[in-house]
Amino acid sequence: MLRRSRFLSPIFLSMEHSKPYSRFFLMLAVSLVAMYAVMYLNVYEWDHVYFSLTRLYMAVLMLVPMTFIMMGFMWSMYPDKRRNLFIMAGSLVVFVVVTIMVRSQIFVDDQLWMKGMIPHHSIAILVSKQATIKDPEVRTLADSIISAQQREISQMKRILHRLQQQ
Repeated sequence: MLRRSRFLSPIFLSMEHSKPYSRFFLMLAVSLVAMYAVMYLNVYEWDHVYFSLTRLYMAVLMLVPMTFIMMGFMWSMYPDKRRNLFIMAGSLVVFVVVTIMVRSQIFVDDQLWMKGMIPHHSIAILVSKQATIKDPEVRTLADSIISAQQREISQMKRILHRLQQQ
């Protein structure tokens, strides 16, 4: 039993008495948000962070193996075996559907494409600037990548601004 503590949120204290499946799905939801946010830690500049549907798809895809791992390690905590199997089967369906969505880029329009590409380009800048590159040819290539990615980010921001004004 959890002891009352000023550090424990009332939400988590009340969950102690709720069904274990509610807590399981809350863990998955919090994990989804955390995984999505972590994907932006390697952007070069914070103003390169935009909502990316593709990154959301990828976070959902990462959630499926996590569901299997959590269920596997905590099987005894979830007493309804039919529900457990349903959750795992549902996870597989989600995996297939979201894989199709990420591979086809369904629902990704002009603006969402640029919002996804800006952080992607920003990562290339970060890696190219921060890597310990000693070979002169590789350094020249990295500098070329930095220049091209910065130019393309500026262009995408201009286009994005124009499209948002329409």
